[in-house]
Amino acid sequence: MEDKKEYCGIFGIFGHEHAVETTYLGLYSLQHRGEESCGIAVSDGEKIQQVIGMGLVPDVFDKGRLKELSGQRAIGHVRYSTTGSSILRNAQPFVISHNQLSMSIAHNGNFTNAVLMRRALEMKGSIFQTTMDSEVVLHLVVRSKQKNIEDRLADALSQCDGSYSMLILTESKLIGVRDPFGFRPLCLGKKDGAYVLASETCALDIVGAEYIRDVEPGEMIILSESGLVSRKPFKKVDTAQCIFEFIYFARPDSRIFGQSVYAVREQLGRQLAREYPAAADFVMSIPDSGNYAALGFAKESGIPFEFGMVRNHYVGRTFIQPSQDMRNYGVKIKLNPIKEVLKGKRVVVVEDSIVRGTTTGSRIKAIRDAGAKEIHMRISCPPIKFPCFYGIDFPNRKELIANGLSVEKIADYIGVDSLKYLSLDGMLKATKNCSGFCTACFSGMYPTRIAKRGVKCPFERKEGKKPAKIKRKR
Repeated sequence: MEDKKEYCGIFGIFGHEHAVETTYLGLYSLQHRGEESCGIAVSDGEKIQQVIGMGLVPDVFDKGRLKELSGQRAIGHVRYSTTGSSILRNAQPFVISHNQLSMSIAHNGNFTNAVLMRRALEMKGSIFQTTMDSEVVLHLVVRSKQKNIEDRLADALSQCDGSYSMLILTESKLIGVRDPFGFRPLCLGKKDGAYVLASETCALDIVGAEYIRDVEPGEMIILSESGLVSRKPFKKVDTAQCIFEFIYFARPDSRIFGQSVYAVREQLGRQLAREYPAAADFVMSIPDSGNYAALGFAKESGIPFEFGMVRNHYVGRTFIQPSQDMRNYGVKIKLNPIKEVLKGKRVVVVEDSIVRGTTTGSRIKAIRDAGAKEIHMRISCPPIKFPCFYGIDFPNRKELIANGLSVEKIADYIGVDSLKYLSLDGMLKATKNCSGFCTACFSGMYPTRIAKRGVKCPFERKEGKKPAKIKRKR
């Protein structure tokens, strides 16, 4: 996996005496979804407290900071920056107090009309404290004419386009809500009689919570002292769950969208072997994201699986690179080939995706320099040709290598003997659900209307028609 970031991970618990500690553990298990900042907000029934910070969960929340928080209702957030810069004021959860309303929000996703909504709200007098699209929801909630918080939230979100799995904490309630398209995952569990909401089931596992079910697309879960209430306040639409959660983002030990991530990745590899076999001595992955597809490819093809590279798990995003010479060592520090395994061998290298191609090229060069005789690369998804507007930090089209180059030219660029991508149909077949997924980054067929940077983009799906081109005034 190269140069891709996912928006964030969220965790919440209602009615547990160790809510803060449990949320900490839940965020720790979701660290893969965001490494730039994290935070926890907690309610004791009278007020909401908050601790946020830049960096990893264990670095931000030492014992002293955890002791600052108390209460039996909490939400937490880990973040990458896809909308808004990576600074402390953009860390979540946000907490606001306005006219006897106190609430905190944790958001996983991206509002495609956030820029237009923000401008409209500023024209009406709203003052924004951050550059995050999530803050738009808080302003809309405050302005809503509805009476209770769940109706206010539904009113606010009905004005927002795009993706969201979201947690809202008030003094007395915890609300979890998922957008009608179901772009981002959100699951419901139970621990010691307390309800838990999390981005992935791996977070339920680590805190010892029982998985109950997924929160459905367009569903709102309201947790209070009265128990759990489920509502569906939004108009029903065709689901468009993010298939990249299966390909890369979710942890392999999680279940999302009703399926095992591990099993889907293995099936992606099996389907890839069926479509594009190769003559080789062994199959290897680019650790760790390609491991499970590579295992599937090996099982289906009958070619042995070997570890041809070792990943250094102690390299974080804060690795200091003060000079160009040190930056050039970045790939070797993170991934190092095993010469004794690779020398003189024909290898199939399985990777989940290629974005810009620069990182992939460096890794292939390292494998070649280690003595590999032939390198046949297989990618467990189709070529990424279009940007994502729903919470994945894919760059613009000009930076996507598959947008400008043919597969053959990409193979030359990264230095492999052959390169093949899994077909779109094959990818969907591997999920055992050929519909219900967003594949816009491959096809350009966006399931919602896009309004980005003030430009309306007519990429929404219309009876299978090709996406319309955008004409911009210069």
